[in-house]
Order: sequence, then C-alpha cells, then structure tokens
Amino acid sequence: MRDDISPSLEELASSPTLADTAPGAQAAPSPGPPATAYALGPVLGRGGMGEVRQATDRHIGRDVALKRMIGAPTDEATARFLREARIQARLDHPAVVPVYQLGHDADGQPYFTMKRLAGVTLERVLADGQLELRALLRAFIDVCQAIEFAHARGVVHRDLKPSNIMLGDFGEVYVLDWGVARVLGDGEAARAGDVASLDGQTAAGKLLGTPGYMAPEQVRGDDVGPPADVYALGAVLFEILAGTPLHPRGAAALAMTLTTPTVAPADRSPARDIAPELDAACVAALARRPADRPTPRALAARVQHYLDGDRDAALRRAAAVAALERGRAALAEGDRPRAIRAVGRAFALDPDSAEAGDLIWSLVMARGGPPVPAAAAALAAEEDRAARDRSRRALLPYAAFFGVTPFLAVLEIVSWPLLAGLYLSIVAIMATSFVNWRVRRVPPWIFLGVHLVAIVMFSRMLSPFALTPIMICAVALATASMPGLLTRPALVLGWTTAAVMLPLVLEWVGVFAPSWQMTPAGLLLQGQMFAPSTSLTPVGATLGTLAATLLVAAYVRRVGLDRHDAQRALHEQAWLLRQLLPQAATPDPLDNT
Repeated sequence: MRDDISPSLEELASSPTLADTAPGAQAAPSPGPPATAYALGPVLGRGGMGEVRQATDRHIGRDVALKRMIGAPTDEATARFLREARIQARLDHPAVVPVYQLGHDADGQPYFTMKRLAGVTLERVLADGQLELRALLRAFIDVCQAIEFAHARGVVHRDLKPSNIMLGDFGEVYVLDWGVARVLGDGEAARAGDVASLDGQTAAGKLLGTPGYMAPEQVRGDDVGPPADVYALGAVLFEILAGTPLHPRGAAALAMTLTTPTVAPADRSPARDIAPELDAACVAALARRPADRPTPRALAARVQHYLDGDRDAALRRAAAVAALERGRAALAEGDRPRAIRAVGRAFALDPDSAEAGDLIWSLVMARGGPPVPAAAAALAAEEDRAARDRSRRALLPYAAFFGVTPFLAVLEIVSWPLLAGLYLSIVAIMATSFVNWRVRRVPPWIFLGVHLVAIVMFSRMLSPFALTPIMICAVALATASMPGLLTRPALVLGWTTAAVMLPLVLEWVGVFAPSWQMTPAGLLLQGQMFAPSTSLTPVGATLGTLAATLLVAAYVRRVGLDRHDAQRALHEQAWLLRQLLPQAATPDPLDNT
C-alpha cells in the first residue's frame, strides 16, 4: 500500500533547511499563512527550521503541500529557502514539482505551496523490490530528461539520489529537493564549513550533496557543473542494476569516491545477469573525469535503446552464432536437413550474417552429397506429377494414329491380324497413359511392355528400319525419365535393345515373314501389313514418315519445354534466394562472367 506523501516530506530528509525531527520530539507551533488563503491540515514533515503541511487552497479548493519556515531562521537560511522555491518554479517540466505560490505568513516567515503528490520514493521501491527492472529504467529515463532540462536552463541539482526521486501512483516521476541546486553563472561558489552529516543525508556547508552520490570533483570541493549530476545519475543507475549502492553509507563513501576505481554493476552483482549495454552505460556515467561522462540525454538514449530492443538484438545475434555452429556441426556429420534448419534459424535471427548466408547458399545450391530423404520424397512427388503430365500429353500423338483409318479403304490390307494387333497395341498404350494420368501411377514395366508390343506391331507396317527407330527413340525419351527408371539405366538400355532386336529376331525365327532383304541395289523394305501400290506407296510412305516424325518432334519439343521451364524456375528461385541473403555473401547464380 503506497503512502500519500508530499514531495517536501522527502525533502525534510535532505534539505539544509529541514531535518528529521527525533521520534517523540515536539516542535513549537508557528503561525501560518493568512487564514483566508489556505486551510491548514496535518503536518506531513517537520524539522528544526521548517515544516511541510497539508493544506487546501480556499480559492480553488485543491489540496497542496505547503512548506514554511518556523522559529527564527538566519538570513542565509531564509535566502536559501526562497532561492529553492524560485529555482524549482523556473523549471517548468513534468518531472519537477510545480510551485504554485511564494509568500510570507502573518509573522513574515516565507512559505511556498506546491503540488501535493501521492507515491513512493525510488529509495523505498529499491528497498522493497516493488517494480520490475523495465519500469525502473523507464522512470530513470524520465529523471535523466528532467536533469537535461534543468541543465539547459542553467541549473545543476547537486543532490540526486533515490530518496529525491518520487514515483507517483499513476506513472508520474518527480525529481525533488532543489534546495542545494546551483544556478550556473550566478557567481555562487561552494561554501566553507564542516560536513555536518555523513549518514546518507544531504551535507550542509563546504560539501553540498549526499556522500555516495557525489562526483569526485564535488567531494574535492571544486566548482561543479552538469557532469556532477551525471555521476549521481550513474550512481542511481548502479543501484537500480546491482541492487546495492555504489558506495557504502557514512564517511567511508567520501574516501571511496576519490580512491576506488570505477566498478561495473555486473562485477558487483554477477548473479543479476545485467545487460552489457546497461552495464556499459552506467560505467560511462561514473567516469572519473567529468569530460568523459555523457550528457543526461545521451545516458537516457542508451537506456532507451536497451528498452527498444537493443538487448533483444544482442540476444538474437548470440543465438544466431550458436545456431550457426550447430549447423556447421550437423553438416560435418552429413546431416543436411538438420544443418539447413539450424542455419536457417541463424539467418532468421541475424539477417545480416554473411556467414549464415554463405552456408545457406552452399547447402541449397551445392550438388552431390548424400540424399536428403524429405527432399527425395518431394522430388519423387514432383517427378510423379511430371510423369502424369507427360502421359496426358502423349494421348494426342497416339490418338493421331487413328487419323489414317479412312485411308485404309484405298489400301490393300495383306494381314488383318497384324493391323488389328497394331490398333490394339495403340489402344493399350492410350489406356495405360490415361490410367497413369488420371487414376494412379502405372508400374514402369507395364508401360515398357505395351510400348514394346506396339513397336513390334508397328515394325510390320514398313519393316524395322523405317519409322520404327523414330518411335523407339520417342518412347525411350518419354519413359527414361519416369519415376523408377531414372536410377535403373540398365532397364532402359535393355528395353531399347529389345525394341530394336525383337522384330528382327521374330523374323529370323520365322514368327514373322521377312520384311527386308539385301539386294544388289541396296536394302529393300517390304511391309507385311499392306500390299505395295505403285500409285500410293511413295506418297503414303512420304506422308506417313513426315506425319510420324512431326508428331515425335512435337512431343520431344514439349518435353524440352517442360525441362526448360523447370530449369528457369530453379534459376529464378536461386536469384530470389540470393536477394534474401547478404549481397556480399554470395555470387550471382545467373552471372556467368
């Protein structure tokens, strides 16, 4: 449960004009401001020279925090009190408590009213562990921006510490206690005197500030500027990150500030897993030389970069390196699927990694190596689709064979059984092609078998030496790339040999009558299916040869186009892949220069 605390209540712990009242001590009452202006409420905090009370502005009815001097303060204390109010009032920033009114009460004592806040100090938050790191860092950024604003207005706070930072109940952040602030250029120098308080509270006199948060030049009593506030911000950030103050409480803090080398939060608290970016930012703010410290805005920017994802980017790069190493190890073991998954993850985590890009390129584009089962299955499916498509395309050339049927009326048929066998074999091929296209894959041996029968029948028309070789080449081209035959070259070569030799062997053994003979004039061809006709044979043979050759050429062209399209698609994919990879990592796959 958060307390309802005035900002000036926290100032009582550190202000040179107010100090904590000992438990049970009673302060003498003091006349307040005019009764017509404010209705005074309970005391929120009281010290030997002043108090802070809850009050209600009678004119507009709002609650305020009223800080006033009591007793008989010295002229110097009064001047400092008024100076604090004026400095705070001139800093019109959301993280600086606004001052509403500055005046004197009926006894002539100065007072000023401020916005009354509800919340807790950063000191209490750190002690109780109430907020997670990201919320604390966001609040720290707001403090840095407020101090940057003050520096731009020529004001140095000189007493930044967790107890002077308030976190409001609704996300507000306030920088408190501007009582020892320095206005640059007003000729003020450090005052002489003793350090009266070394218990973590603001010291009055020669050293203005709180030991443990004071910069080295501030401890030495030098004339301090904005870098002193940056050192204090570094000490606050150190406490947020490490969970412990930079320096211990008490007199030892002064000596340690001057003699102890700067320590990083991660070295002080290694178990807290402090981000390297935040660690480096804190060390930079704690630099011993004022000129080496960043501005409050630059310090805030470094913390904001962490919150915006620099930490995630660093983690992604580290994860990418680890994934890349796993990919190399898998590749060394011959496990390409695991390698490509690991390297792909590395590239996804760090798209600018040239090493991941090169390894992806070599894995995807390299030839040879052990087959990848999943890729082989995908390739088999693609080959099956291509085989089905070729079966569909083959239907038209075979169907064209039936286009010669009308000419049978003018031809003298010698063997009707051979003609019927030829037609049946063509029908069998078309049926096999249709089944392979529409229903299911036909085993290669059935495809080769029906084609072999068709070739034997076809050889009876004009002998094994006319047109038959063209048909054999067309069938070999169509079936050689069928799934199941690509890895069995002996079967393809054996079928081709059988297709050439079987018609001849059947003639030699007397199953078929001879369809050719060698004569003194040369090779004489004579088909067994049709009788020769002096008027039609030359024309028919020429047209038949031309038609068969054109059909085969068209089919071969279609197969070549399919292969060209597949190769073009592969090159386009390679080109697109290259665009995804770092440009310097891989050569252009289409550049042959």
